Amino acid sequence: MFHLLDIIGTMAFAMSGALTAMHKRLDPFGVFIIAFVTAVGGGTLRDVLIGRTPVGWMLDLKYVYVIILGFGLAILFRKKFDKLRTSLFLFDTIGLGVFTLIGLEKGISIGLHPVICIALGTMTACFGGVIRDILCTEIPTIFRREIYATICIFGGIVFFALRSLDLDKDILYLTTSIVIISVRLMAVKFKWYLPAFDHK
Repeated sequence: MFHLLDIIGTMAFAMSGALTAMHKRLDPFGVFIIAFVTAVGGGTLRDVLIGRTPVGWMLDLKYVYVIILGFGLAILFRKKFDKLRTSLFLFDTIGLGVFTLIGLEKGISIGLHPVICIALGTMTACFGGVIRDILCTEIPTIFRREIYATICIFGGIVFFALRSLDLDKDILYLTTSIVIISVRLMAVKFKWYLPAFDHK
């Protein structure tokens, strides 16, 4: 289940990056670069911080192939994604749920404190999107009023709460991912926002 979620998350973020780049009317090479950094940006930062080098995607070409596939699918079916912003949001949300989980597990595997694991999970999920948005000259979603990184933190808390119940790992992974994805969908549907500071 963990391996499958990893592949799904990589594919989702690659497509999210490709769709954003196409929306900005970049050339095919530019679209591929944005897809690539969106898919591996958060994981690369996480691996560097925990001293796991070379980073994951450099040791397993499977990730490169998955990104190429996601890039290709986004290009081929771009006209099918007629509601581009809806498609982008969906893929970004799936990636958010899955990559939070991956970051949590990486932290646990090297014996880090749960608070640090949650920070790693949030970083893994959000920073690929931060790099994507910066390269596409957008204010990163994480820095806007949308409930984004907060959902990853909430998902991390849910993960450790369920983990204390000794649930089957597949159920634990699936439940945590579904919680993060569901809360993100509800936050957008019901227009939940964090308060913004008044500059005055």
